[in-house]
Amino acid sequence: MPTFRIFNPPDIHRPMGYSHVAEITSGKLVYISGQVAIDPAGNSVGAGDFRAQVTQVFANLKAALRAVGGDFGNVVKFNCYCADSVDPAEIATFREIRDAHVNTANPPASTFVVVRRLVRPEWLIEVEAVCVI
Repeated sequence: MPTFRIFNPPDIHRPMGYSHVAEITSGKLVYISGQVAIDPAGNSVGAGDFRAQVTQVFANLKAALRAVGGDFGNVVKFNCYCADSVDPAEIATFREIRDAHVNTANPPASTFVVVRRLVRPEWLIEVEAVCVI
C-alpha cells in the first residue's frame, strides 16, 4: 500500500518535470538537509562546474536516502536553490541529472529558486528533500 500519493489536480496546469501535490497518507516523514557539492571526505567538488556539482548533490541525496532505508522513489518533495551566477541554460543539466534518479512519469513535487549566492561562493546548487518511508 502506498504511503503517499503524488498527483496534479485537474484545475491546475500540467507541470513539466514535477508534480503539484504530494499527499502523505502514512509512513515515516524524513527531511534531508540541503545537499551541496561536498564529497564524503569533506572536499568541495566541481568548482565552477555545474554538472559536477549537481552530480555530487544527487550522490549525497542518494546516500542520505539509503541511510534511512529509502531511495529516490520515496522522495515526495525537492527544494532546490541555485546561484544566480549559473547560466539559465544549465537548468536543462539539472533536469537531466534529476530525471536519471526520479520517476519522470510521476515526479516529486518541487520548487526551484534562484538566489544571489549560497553560503559558500563556490557552491552553485543546493537541494533538500522530503521523503516518506
